[in-house]
Amino acid sequence: MTEKKGLKDAYSLKTPEDSINLYKTWASSYDDDFAKQNDYRSPIEIAKYFAKYSNNEDTPILDVGAGTGLIGECLNLNSKKVDAIDISPEMLEIARAKNCYSKIIEADLTKRLLINDNHYGAIISAGTFTHGHVGPNVLDELLRVTRSGGLFVFTIHYKLFKKAGFDKKFIEIKKNITKPIFHKVDVYGNNPDKDHGSDQVIITVFRKK
Repeated sequence: MTEKKGLKDAYSLKTPEDSINLYKTWASSYDDDFAKQNDYRSPIEIAKYFAKYSNNEDTPILDVGAGTGLIGECLNLNSKKVDAIDISPEMLEIARAKNCYSKIIEADLTKRLLINDNHYGAIISAGTFTHGHVGPNVLDELLRVTRSGGLFVFTIHYKLFKKAGFDKKFIEIKKNITKPIFHKVDVYGNNPDKDHGSDQVIITVFRKK
């Protein structure tokens, strides 16, 4: 019997290879073991803030680090408008089965993406800019593939905002984006985990100039 995966595993990742290996074995039970078990709210919050700030021009949408498609399920949009990108083929297979996405893209976000410049009208993401996943430099590539005026709505783990250099990155790219709006929200709802149950993320919203 395989050991049940959980929060500790998710927070212990350090490299893209770690992510591939963890999610290869975790994909099939991730929604139950992680999302439901921990009352994971970030995808719901991203969908809520996307609805608040978006307009009909903000398509197509790229769900960055889409995993099993939790945001896609929450968006309630026509699937033709949303593409999913993730490093884990196993997680993406779960997302594909939910029929929330028009395209499934397997890719390492820390490398150049095989996506044309100025293609997307919006970038959304939950739980990708966190411990051991991807850092602020990925924003350069995401800006490249987003057209002028495109909307960004994504979470940054609050402990990493300064530690990982997101604060410095926003200064570096400030000429290319509108002034970011920040909303601090709880990652989890009813979660008694003593180490991470009260964690928060900063929902970051801006547009590409």
